[in-house]
Amino acid sequence: MTIPQGLARLELLNAAIEDTAHSVLITDADLDAGPHIVYVNRGFEQMTGYRRDEVLGRTPRILQGPKTSRPVLDDLRVTLERGEGFDAETINYRKDGEPYSVRWHISPVRARGEHESITHFVSVQRDVTEDRRREEQLRLLSAALEASGDPVMITDPGGVIVFANTAFLDLSGFDADSVIGATPALFKSDEHDDDYFAAMWQQLRQGETFRGEFVNRRPDGAKLHLEQTITPIRDDCGEITHFVAFGKDVTERVRMEDEVRRLAETDWLTGLANRLTLGNRLEAELDRCDRYQRPMAVIMFDIDHFKSVNDEHGHDAGDVVLKAVARTVGEQLREQDTLGRWGGEEFLIVLPETDGEGAAAAAEKLRRSIAEMEVPDAPAVTASFGVTERQPNDTPRAITRRVDQAMYQAKEGGRDRVVLL
Repeated sequence: MTIPQGLARLELLNAAIEDTAHSVLITDADLDAGPHIVYVNRGFEQMTGYRRDEVLGRTPRILQGPKTSRPVLDDLRVTLERGEGFDAETINYRKDGEPYSVRWHISPVRARGEHESITHFVSVQRDVTEDRRREEQLRLLSAALEASGDPVMITDPGGVIVFANTAFLDLSGFDADSVIGATPALFKSDEHDDDYFAAMWQQLRQGETFRGEFVNRRPDGAKLHLEQTITPIRDDCGEITHFVAFGKDVTERVRMEDEVRRLAETDWLTGLANRLTLGNRLEAELDRCDRYQRPMAVIMFDIDHFKSVNDEHGHDAGDVVLKAVARTVGEQLREQDTLGRWGGEEFLIVLPETDGEGAAAAAEKLRRSIAEMEVPDAPAVTASFGVTERQPNDTPRAITRRVDQAMYQAKEGGRDRVVLL
């Protein structure tokens, strides 16, 4: 290499070191009195706030302070005395006293010759304060999510679960090994169809937040109701990297709502449909029959001499009879039939896909079952049945009036019988 070439190379190296974003500091090798700083680049000036002329000839100890790690400094000295390179991280202080986290990489420089003695140390330093701040934020966020009493789950863009907090695991009934690496399909119940999930994923992949209620399945088969808000997380380039789901356990609320609905729709004593529910079912069935021209029939029956049961045996015995009649009749009906308590001791049955003759035959079978019924601590009873078939343009009011007339004809005809009208 010629002298001009060597000078050009030195100028290139000097420019590269001066312009690098990292801090570069060179000291002599005097570990007893120093070491003393012999060179710093512009990156050092920008990182520390010191001008070059303020630090040349001084030791790097001017950058140390209360939070600088003493064990790291001790390890540094021992390593340099052995003539080895050193990598570590500690806290240094800028000229204005502000602390910052710094990552060092210190290498010995050896003179060429027989003994290759160490003449200098080169320290390349990187300010990692922002990195540590972000790590601390992530640590705090992770701790907050973990400590949250509400369930939190995070997935990657493909739906693979990468995080689930303790509250989520406790509610789901699955352990972390079963959940992490799986997909939310692990919790899928039969309450949602494929269209529900397709719509959810479409909305999420468009970058929109999805809010909905999910019915999940626990390992023991129990169902868990969760209100969840699922939000896409984007990186600095705007690409979706994760989905985070914040949830709330609403199982108890749903149970209470179901109970309120049940009480509103059922008779408190027998557990059968109440009059309101029967009216709604009757109206819906009449609409269906009108639309498709299908048969339908209605049965109404009344327990004979029920007032005497109450008067002679007490209302408790009357309640026992009502529940026994409801149970006896309900056991003999089809799944599509609806049995309810119309009022007092009167009951109504809606029978889809049944004509008048078929309904009358069913009523006769029920009449015999009631007459043969044995109820402990209550008297034997009979019942009078009215039956009618849907007529064109029937309304709920018209068909119930007609079946009511049929039932009273059965009573007037001697009770314990069936009348088709």
